[in-house]
Amino acid sequence: MSWGAEQQGQGHDGGYGHGSGYDGGHGQGPAYGYDPGYGLPYDRTPSYGQPTAYGQAVSYEEPVSYEEQWQYVPGPEEPAPTKAEAEAEAEAVTTEAAATEPPPVPSPPPSPEKGAGGARDRYFDALRAVALVRVVTYHTFGWAWAGLVFPSMGVMFALAGTLMAKSLERPAIGVVRSRMRRLLPPFWFWGLLVVLAMMIHGWMPGWQIVFWIVPVGDPPGDQWGAQAWEILWYLRTYLWFVLLSPLLLKIFRRAPVPALLVSLVPIVVFQYGWQPPYDRFGSALTDLATYLFCWLAGFAHREGVLRRLRPSAVVLASLAALAYGGWYALAHRSEFGTYDLDEIPLAQAFWSAGFVTLLMCFKAYHDVDFAWLARFERLDRVVTVFNARAVTIYLWHEIALVLAVPLIDQFWKVPAFEKWLPLESQWFMFAVGWVLIWIAILLFGWVEDLAARKRPRLLP
Repeated sequence: MSWGAEQQGQGHDGGYGHGSGYDGGHGQGPAYGYDPGYGLPYDRTPSYGQPTAYGQAVSYEEPVSYEEQWQYVPGPEEPAPTKAEAEAEAEAVTTEAAATEPPPVPSPPPSPEKGAGGARDRYFDALRAVALVRVVTYHTFGWAWAGLVFPSMGVMFALAGTLMAKSLERPAIGVVRSRMRRLLPPFWFWGLLVVLAMMIHGWMPGWQIVFWIVPVGDPPGDQWGAQAWEILWYLRTYLWFVLLSPLLLKIFRRAPVPALLVSLVPIVVFQYGWQPPYDRFGSALTDLATYLFCWLAGFAHREGVLRRLRPSAVVLASLAALAYGGWYALAHRSEFGTYDLDEIPLAQAFWSAGFVTLLMCFKAYHDVDFAWLARFERLDRVVTVFNARAVTIYLWHEIALVLAVPLIDQFWKVPAFEKWLPLESQWFMFAVGWVLIWIAILLFGWVEDLAARKRPRLLP
């Protein structure tokens, strides 16, 4: 699998939206609001020496309880109330109290990442889950048109940008440190196994092995493990966006619409003007330029910019970006040998920009939250697991697909499997790959819980 083909087909957020994640990816607190209560303290403590009902004096030496002091003692001329009369009187008191009770204080509306009652917004969760499924599908079948149907990486960066803008309502240093803490431990755990496997197969690391500690550049590796470590371009790009977000958000807030438009200029310059070198530095610049608009589109959603713009203008601009990105990919098919957006950064940037803007506008204008997912318990459960284990799925999915091949080879040795199972079908490998991915979630997903300072669980 080529480097370019790997670069754009994977996604997580995993937030990381990661965050996850994707904060990973992604948690937000509940909506605030409470009923402070308006009742006044009830104080009817009698003074010392005050007589109780019907002239029975209370001495200082014989203190009487509160209940005894205010107990009603019927006189001979007034019979004690019946049970029905007592219940009627109690109901009347309750009705009067309810009529005079002040209305509750309304809670503020939920944040864009929350649904009603402070629950998670399943619209974003569903998009992240679809993006991860599309990544695994692309790496299984290699369909060039997959990026046109759903540009998963652009969607993942937009979701991560939205969550990052929300998190930056807190001090920036703490937010950046929290994002790195959620990302790096799962990466270290996975990387330790990959590095050891490559060294066993003869790989000799140099000083560049530091990028396996903090992936601000592409971590090195040998050809034997290329299919595993090539996906790390996404973690590197996500990490750079996290580090740059405090500055990017300040610039964006000064001029939101110009910032969105200018964010597409770097990739145009790289295509028609100066081209970055084909090394760690150049690859990082190209990926940042390709998905910068998507990250800022997440800012725009969180800051309410899209809601304030005229819908017709936004939709027309989105369709124009889609048209240009699609045209460029098809018109330069012979130059790149494919129309796969993952091989054509300029087409990827414009197609993802238009696609993501439409998704965000749909959310902003119609306030959809996909709350209906709760009616489908199993589907809702899968979406929950995908969002809580986005980093794990992203890191381990390629290894799962690689291991699926020798595992299927063993099936050929069983006559019943050879006769009844479609062992030659890629769909069968796709199914086996997902079985292995779920095993990886059970075996290694708890690392994400530890990174988020949560109690480790097999499944969230």
